Amino acid sequence: MWSYHPDLLARPVPRYTSYPTAMEFADDVGADAYGEALDGVEAATSLSLYVHIPYCEQICWYCGCNTGAAGRKQRLADYLAALQSEIAQVAKRLGGRGRVHRIAFGGGSPNAIAPVELIRLLDLLLTLFDAHHPDISIELDPRGFSSEWALVLAAARVTRVSLGIQTFAPHVQQAIGRIQPLSHIERVVASLRLRDIDAINFDLMYGLPEQTLADLDATLDETIRLAPSRIALFGYAHLPDMIPRQRRIDASNLPDHKLRFEQAERGYERLIAAGYQPIGFDHFARPEDPLAAAVGEGRVNRNFQGFTDDDASVLLGFGASAISKFPALIVQNEKRAGHYRDLIGNGRPTATRGVMIDANERKRGAIIRDLLCSGRARIDASFSKAARAAMDGYEDRGLIDWEGDELVIRECGRPYARHVAAHFDRVRGKL
Repeated sequence: MWSYHPDLLARPVPRYTSYPTAMEFADDVGADAYGEALDGVEAATSLSLYVHIPYCEQICWYCGCNTGAAGRKQRLADYLAALQSEIAQVAKRLGGRGRVHRIAFGGGSPNAIAPVELIRLLDLLLTLFDAHHPDISIELDPRGFSSEWALVLAAARVTRVSLGIQTFAPHVQQAIGRIQPLSHIERVVASLRLRDIDAINFDLMYGLPEQTLADLDATLDETIRLAPSRIALFGYAHLPDMIPRQRRIDASNLPDHKLRFEQAERGYERLIAAGYQPIGFDHFARPEDPLAAAVGEGRVNRNFQGFTDDDASVLLGFGASAISKFPALIVQNEKRAGHYRDLIGNGRPTATRGVMIDANERKRGAIIRDLLCSGRARIDASFSKAARAAMDGYEDRGLIDWEGDELVIRECGRPYARHVAAHFDRVRGKL
């Protein structure tokens, strides 16, 4: 059983999909640093590619993604042309160096574009980069899924599909502006499996408006019955000042902090009881899934797509707001799709902000990653004394232990993993 400590949970901390976080990105690190990092890629460097489609057919009220409505066909066509130009520019600079093992399409909703456009993008990537039988994944909005998409995904040899489910409770769907009946999700899953796409992820949420424990239980019942290979159970973050579309959500109907905690705990207990392997603090995988195997082998990593078994040393992001990561650099493209297109049209690089990562930050980042991914990290002498002092409160509550020079987050401390990790953050911590 998890223990509830509201004073600890009250402290806002990042999700740490990167370290340093996007809050540390600065305008003085951009195109030049990105170009130099590309020039440093060697022939045998392992690459992952991420392609961002910042459009959706329907905009959900809760969503914090960088996305807009896909209603204007010319705007979408112009974006895709810019995206293809960026891919070609980066590939030309690499000159064939680097080996692509994974390609991911995210958004927004990649199925906001026509299926043939996905094929064109994928064909371009496979042609311009050294990519032999890569793992290919895509995020889909089930509401825009069709039999044509199922055929195209199978023909393109897509290996994993992530579906945005959030909740099966109709009244909660109504409260977040995302109506998708259970019967439709059943048809989507069946259609994918019919075409031998068995690696299916479900994204679920707790902390949604009007969502009760019973609502979450009902969603988990159906999820367990449909048996996706991976599940992410995210907590909804209500930030209407930063995300204007969230103003359509009635904040008075949001679960309080205690109920949110109970929902997260219930989800964890139900999914573990159903045979899923816990990954970090909000991901779960069936035992036969590669991510579950990565847990036992200590190979779980964390990037902008969450917990992953991707161990590529370089991630290249394409599209508006896409992020690229190198050992000594994180850099982000121009966020606004219109400005992104203008940069491409004028022959200018699209990377506009980022952060350099020195040896000390890499050391901190490794500790944060290990704590989040495996629940334990070796703390070297440079941090040890201060870390032990900082962890006194967690140790007194039984949330962490020390095993020699290793800091270990106990099972009951899993909900506080990010709070423990934040102490090693140069900006937010005191170590």
